[in-house]
Amino acid sequence: MDTQPPVPRAILVAIQVPGVDDVAHAASIEELGRLVKTLGYEVVVTISQKRDAVGGGTVLGKGRLEELAALTGGTGVVGSMAIQRKSKARERFEDADDNEPDAEQKESDPDAPAAPEKPEFVIVDHEISPSQARNLERATGAQVLDRTGVIVEIFHRHAHSREAKLQVEIARLKYVSPRLRESSGSGRQQGAGAGESDLELDRRKIRDRLAELKVQLEDIQRDGDQRRSGRRDQLRVALVGYTNAGKSSLMRALTGSEVLVEDKLFATLDTTVRALQPEAKPRVLVSDTVGFIKKLPHDLVASFRSTLAEALEASLLLFVVDASDPTYQSQLEVSREVLREIGADAVPSRLLLNKIDRVSEADRATLREKHPDAILLSAKSPEDIAALRETIIAFFEASMVEDQLVLPYAKQGLLSEVYEHARVLSEDYDTTGRIMKVRGLPGAIARLRRTLAAS
Repeated sequence: MDTQPPVPRAILVAIQVPGVDDVAHAASIEELGRLVKTLGYEVVVTISQKRDAVGGGTVLGKGRLEELAALTGGTGVVGSMAIQRKSKARERFEDADDNEPDAEQKESDPDAPAAPEKPEFVIVDHEISPSQARNLERATGAQVLDRTGVIVEIFHRHAHSREAKLQVEIARLKYVSPRLRESSGSGRQQGAGAGESDLELDRRKIRDRLAELKVQLEDIQRDGDQRRSGRRDQLRVALVGYTNAGKSSLMRALTGSEVLVEDKLFATLDTTVRALQPEAKPRVLVSDTVGFIKKLPHDLVASFRSTLAEALEASLLLFVVDASDPTYQSQLEVSREVLREIGADAVPSRLLLNKIDRVSEADRATLREKHPDAILLSAKSPEDIAALRETIIAFFEASMVEDQLVLPYAKQGLLSEVYEHARVLSEDYDTTGRIMKVRGLPGAIARLRRTLAAS
């Protein structure tokens, strides 16, 4: 009889440092829980402690560390010389193809009642050092991941396009490299001889692999740059915002496309570009970009610069915010900070307060007062989507001009290009060719004029 593999159990560990209030602290823990759930793990306990900093060798104080160790079956002693099991979580970072079952599962009497499983993972809601992770693993006997490691693993699982896979592998290798010493699991001393040589060999392999990945990624990005260059005359809108704010649902509603819509963090990693529907003249392209999150690992921001280039090269950014989330304001600031980092903060933008159907009328009034220029909407409302579509078209209309183009009879093959980049208001004919009165962006019309005049 086939049985489902047991769901990994995890304990969350969070430090509340000065300057972080209770609401923000609770929201960060809740978000980490959702990240862990996205990985397919079950959160069984949360341990929180107020400390001056996420410092010290074990992150937690002595009392809390003993409490954590009691839950995981560990000794609570950092200096324990017991041989540590190799972390399966670490193996996934070191070898993306490692799908072997845990070889250390113990055989037991099939008729005996199953003993309650000890949590296998300790997941820390901060970025911690390799030595802190090692100390926690020694004290608890569990496999330790920090927030960065969880996010990197989610990105690894959700990347589909070749570009996204390359970007994620680069980030994963950068995460793994400084942790190799702590995750070797071989029991060999790392100081001299074969152990040290093996460590240096592993690190050299990572450096070589990173160089190879960067070359491959540059080739793909050159192709992407050419595709984006080909769309430079088109009207482009980018949906940006916090993960799970509803960008993909809005994308689906605006374009009629079958993009993935899931109630998971980072369900969308690959940029999707579709035309606004019903199609406008000239055509408007809408792109759905990767979501942002607090404490997003810097290497992931850096590796996804090409993906976020859709935002940088858009004519209009739509900041999508989950208005029903009490921490939406800090989520919006995270999104803006990431876009500032890539230089997209100069792009014109509008704020969309999404999921407004989950917000009370009193809270809606507060939102309108606080964000008078924002658009309140629900991606589930056809009326709201129709109004948003008109807002997008009106934004571009404000910059359009009317002009006249002459399409010689010998160049009628260029007619489709005219219709793609401008709205044709009227047509007439004379001895020189087709006379068209058009409306479009000044730059697009200027480029059409040059194309039509070229021999």
